[in-house]
Amino acid sequence: MLHQYHTMVADHQRDVEFKKGRWKNKMARYKDEQCRICRREGQKLFLKGSRCYTDKCSISRRNYAPGQNGQKKKKLSEYGTQLREKQKTKSYYGVGEKQFRGYFEMASNKKGITGENLLQILESRLDNVVYRLGYGSSRAQARMLVTHGIFDVNGKKVNIPSYLVKAGDIISVREIKKDNGTIKLNLELNSGKPVPEWLEKDAEKLSGKVIRLASREDVDIPVEEHLIVELYSK
Repeated sequence: MLHQYHTMVADHQRDVEFKKGRWKNKMARYKDEQCRICRREGQKLFLKGSRCYTDKCSISRRNYAPGQNGQKKKKLSEYGTQLREKQKTKSYYGVGEKQFRGYFEMASNKKGITGENLLQILESRLDNVVYRLGYGSSRAQARMLVTHGIFDVNGKKVNIPSYLVKAGDIISVREIKKDNGTIKLNLELNSGKPVPEWLEKDAEKLSGKVIRLASREDVDIPVEEHLIVELYSK
């Protein structure tokens, strides 16, 4: 019986170690995929946070598309150019196709310019606001922090990254999460990072306020939103 017990423990430990190794490999592939996205788009999308500002960024070393023929320049068709712009924007904000199309339909039904409405909606996502306030090193990390229930919106816990904030909303680190090491580190690293004019940050209280919704001038990413509108309008 004792021998069987030790055998079961050993098998369990091997299973755990295997799963850990598989998880590490999966994460390594995921990180590599993020770099491949930037290389494919030919510009930094800042998907890895602070790493993107260093010489370790892969696009700084290999500024060409991944793959065997990555260094060959390809002339895109009109449709190809529009598609690439859409894919790039989706990558920036970490949004899937179904959700992105939903945002486009929402933008189309609002008053104003559809492309600008689309960017405003994307900027209003809670994970993006957390990133803009400097509590996340990247949108991906901000999305993880939101999912883990780190933040309140107007005093109530919200763990949905796609939650759309509105003017007057107050986003704050929950009281029981204020000692979170990741939040503290990000605040230190992002202390000199400017906060967009449409947001207000209180680093001492670990909170931020949405003064107004973002305008086109507030969006600092290189996106030609009219190409996305043209793509979906076909």
